[in-house]
Amino acid sequence: MKTLMRSLTVAVVAAVSLPALASAADYPPPSNPGTPQPRPGGAKTLKVCKKGGQYKTIQKGVDAAQAGDTVRVCNGTYREGVKVEGAKKQGISIIGNKGNPAKVLINAKGQRHGVIVNSANDVTLQGLSTNGYVQNGFFAVNVDGYKMDRLLATGTGVYGLYAFNSVGGEMTNSQAYYHTDAGFYIGQTPKQEKPKRTIVRNVSSWGNVLGWSGTNMRYVNITRSYFFNNGTGIVPNTLVSEKYPPEEDNVIENNDVFWNNFNYYKGAPFGEVKPATGSVPYPVGVGILLFGGRDHTVSKNRVFGNWGAGVGLVQQLLLVGANADLEKAEAIGPEPWNLRDNQVVGNVMGNGGKDLNGRDLFYDGSGSGNCFSDNQLSEGVGNLPDFSPVAFPACNPPGAPGPVDTFNEAAQGEAVGWALALADEKNPAPGGTIARAFSTSYKGYKPFSKASGGAYMVWKKGYKAPPVPK
Repeated sequence: MKTLMRSLTVAVVAAVSLPALASAADYPPPSNPGTPQPRPGGAKTLKVCKKGGQYKTIQKGVDAAQAGDTVRVCNGTYREGVKVEGAKKQGISIIGNKGNPAKVLINAKGQRHGVIVNSANDVTLQGLSTNGYVQNGFFAVNVDGYKMDRLLATGTGVYGLYAFNSVGGEMTNSQAYYHTDAGFYIGQTPKQEKPKRTIVRNVSSWGNVLGWSGTNMRYVNITRSYFFNNGTGIVPNTLVSEKYPPEEDNVIENNDVFWNNFNYYKGAPFGEVKPATGSVPYPVGVGILLFGGRDHTVSKNRVFGNWGAGVGLVQQLLLVGANADLEKAEAIGPEPWNLRDNQVVGNVMGNGGKDLNGRDLFYDGSGSGNCFSDNQLSEGVGNLPDFSPVAFPACNPPGAPGPVDTFNEAAQGEAVGWALALADEKNPAPGGTIARAFSTSYKGYKPFSKASGGAYMVWKKGYKAPPVPK
């Protein structure tokens, strides 16, 4: 039975994590951007317009720009993919319509990326929208510093806003929806002695398989943002398919994470997502999930209406004992699959009883130093007991002995059975037949549909997109 449960666990947890693998193999290799070469005599502004501008395409404006220049883009549709590459483009800004990014549309049909910034530090992308790309909307790779602000990324690519092998950036005031993996993603963050933190603030991610995915990401603060109507809300995770595992030292604070029950297998604006695990669908219905990782703080979030669970911590079972692979992946520290020193504190669950989670918390007891304190849990009929036969250790004051975690394989096995039940026949029923409280709006946001009979929400054509965050 133990062997069977272990194999089922691996299959289901793989289903949660494997979307992050998509299309990474053909990205540019890591590199050093080098020293910029500023324009002699100072920065200039170049204008891109369909009529009356210096340049008719954004790419021609970028090609003409030197370090520190600004490329201003008029309203219109630009049928191109844009590349910003090399130290000579360091510090340039591409600015469209900051008040209404949808009016500057990069329609990158057939292109891998809407805009890719590669090996050019401190580039600013602002007031732009992109649609129709194959892989990513806005993509920064191999950079030290970037700014993505007031952007709108609509699928059906893999990721909306994406940073890879990069440090010290910003993603702010932006929206991403209808992606076959995640609306927002930061991954493969190099280890730093003096970390440069990345700030994610006031973003909205919905209608995606995952609202947020971050494989081996570190030093990221996600705050004052909205993750809703996705399959799963926020999923930092550890994998050896990318360098520098595990993910660590991230802060997820003061966000609204709700209604992540999107059963995209039953209807979506993109084609069916085929799980890399074969017949096991990616499970849905979780708000925030730490899949391995260490030194995370999950605090002061409002988490509700996620019909599987609100906040969960699960060991990265796929990596247990995979020492050879970990050496190849340049793993940092021992046993990166274990949960370590993560804090879940001060979160508010259930929206005052209006939108209950299936379970507010679940935890398999693995790792060490993980703790839970001052979370306001739901009360009343409709939510199941918090998911773990083991205790949720409290966070001790500074200087006191750390919390003691007790691994319980039975708890982990129960998690597997629960996840498999959610994925059953591509029509998961949250919590069996237990009724769910459910509201139809929150701060102006609306769900795809009000599900009945325990079925998950399904996208309906004509769903009105929420406004781009201001």
